[in-house]
Amino acid sequence: MIPYQFRVDIVSELRRLFPKNDLLVPSFVIGELEGIKRHSGGDARIAASVGLALAKKPPFRIFEEKLLEGETVDDALLRISDVLCTSDRELRRRARSKGIPVVYLRQKRYLGVDGHILE
Repeated sequence: MIPYQFRVDIVSELRRLFPKNDLLVPSFVIGELEGIKRHSGGDARIAASVGLALAKKPPFRIFEEKLLEGETVDDALLRISDVLCTSDRELRRRARSKGIPVVYLRQKRYLGVDGHILE
């Protein structure tokens, strides 16, 4: 949702950070964006629509992943991620406490990395 909210070209930024890596989006994130689009209005709805459109085309690839029983989207992201991209402060904190590097928006202009990413 960052591209709409902050006018940041996250595709170029992610390619700068990960020129050779696959950019994967779990299917449950697509479901969450679809829910935001369906049940929200205004800027949240537009941002979710932009996020969905980006996630459904290259360089992103959607892969099937289901939530475990009683699992939240955040819990599932922490379970499956080697590197996590999020602007959610609490999710960033939880990821870093588990040693998961986090890519996040810095100064509302570009993406930065918190943690060490192995190539």
